[in-house]
Amino acid sequence: MPRPARLLIVEDDHLARRNLQHILERGGEYQVTAAGGGQEALDLLRHQEFDLVLTDLRMEKVDGMQVLAEAKRLQPDGEVIMLTAFASVDSAIEAMKRGAFHYIAKPYKIDEVRAQVAHALEKARLRQELARLKSEVRARDGVGSIVGQHPRIQELIRTVARIAPTDCNVLLVGETGTGKELFARALHQASPRGEGRFVAFNCAALSAELLVSELFGHEKGSFTGATATKTGLFEAADGGTIFLDEIGDMPAAMQVKLLRVIQEKAVTRVGGTEPLSVDVRIVAATNQDLKRLVEEGAFRSDLFYRLNVVCLELPPLREHGDDIPLLAQHFLQKHAQKQNKDIKGIAPEMLAALRRYRFPGNVRELENLIERAVTLGRGERLEPTDLPEEVQGQAETAPEEEGGRQATLEERECEYIKLVLSQTGGNKTRAAEILGIDRVSLWRKIKKYGLAQ
Repeated sequence: MPRPARLLIVEDDHLARRNLQHILERGGEYQVTAAGGGQEALDLLRHQEFDLVLTDLRMEKVDGMQVLAEAKRLQPDGEVIMLTAFASVDSAIEAMKRGAFHYIAKPYKIDEVRAQVAHALEKARLRQELARLKSEVRARDGVGSIVGQHPRIQELIRTVARIAPTDCNVLLVGETGTGKELFARALHQASPRGEGRFVAFNCAALSAELLVSELFGHEKGSFTGATATKTGLFEAADGGTIFLDEIGDMPAAMQVKLLRVIQEKAVTRVGGTEPLSVDVRIVAATNQDLKRLVEEGAFRSDLFYRLNVVCLELPPLREHGDDIPLLAQHFLQKHAQKQNKDIKGIAPEMLAALRRYRFPGNVRELENLIERAVTLGRGERLEPTDLPEEVQGQAETAPEEEGGRQATLEERECEYIKLVLSQTGGNKTRAAEILGIDRVSLWRKIKKYGLAQ
């Protein structure tokens, strides 16, 4: 059985308030709350939800227009009907401009009030139903972007659907190329914030000073070169989601500032003095062991626990290899459509080669290989010859060093970077795009692994 509609009457005349409450409670279909003035109504609106507000226009201290404005700000899905003994065309037009559903002049007829209340509640119900349907579509589209039938992937999809409607911060952990940004976007799309902005940022790309300016913005003249006021990414993401990739590489000084933003839900631009409120959900991602970084003192424990409210661990592709045919077909359709090519399938021999390959670059590398194959392919299906030689011939066993030792994650990453650099002819901009990192991060890895030419 549906709950009765919740109504709020705002009227400073005691007799008029009691009569109106009696009129609306008589049928038993409405749950009516009455406020003796505008300030009392504002207090109620901040703590209770109402489907409809009926407010007098002229009241001392806080008038009906102020009640209307606050009701639409706090409870935008509800409706407001204005009541007044001082009806005028100008005040009626102004009330409607500000979002009032209707304007009733006193003295009013009982049937007129009940009819307008019914119409307003029907409009509110339709708006709420539309919002519910939009939310369901966003949730379906969000998790629908994740491809995979392996039990671990399916469990992740179920978790995303379960936590998306909440507002908790989420930490995504996984090797490079496992789809951390894809999962972050799915979380955003499936959440009530789905109509807001999704802002992605790589924390390893800039120094601490530039990070502050990018994330929090700056005022004009706050430093040399600040020729105009700049809005930060947290402000840009207000009402939406911010995705902080490679959070483990965030400098210590910046970690302190981020923690303060999480605690205070406000940012202060560089050179500014006034904090600006921001309503942002944070999804962070890393391919590092943050717990180890905390133990080593390289990452703040209080920030780690603020970000790690829910942790999603994304498996490397080699651990859900059964999804390779499904993913390969998905990427084939995507890139064949982009390139306007009529390629309908993948040869079994090519799928077998892909199944043997270890994919140090994970799902991102698989997509890169399929995009390359579509670009080179000439027939109606992709063949093994459309793959690089090293992928065609790689043994099914994991890479090993002397003595039978399996290669470490860093060694595999090094080999993948060398492979991509080779495929791009040393073009670091293109290589960074394929690897899904920025040029600065690529340069750091090249230096780390001694790949500089």
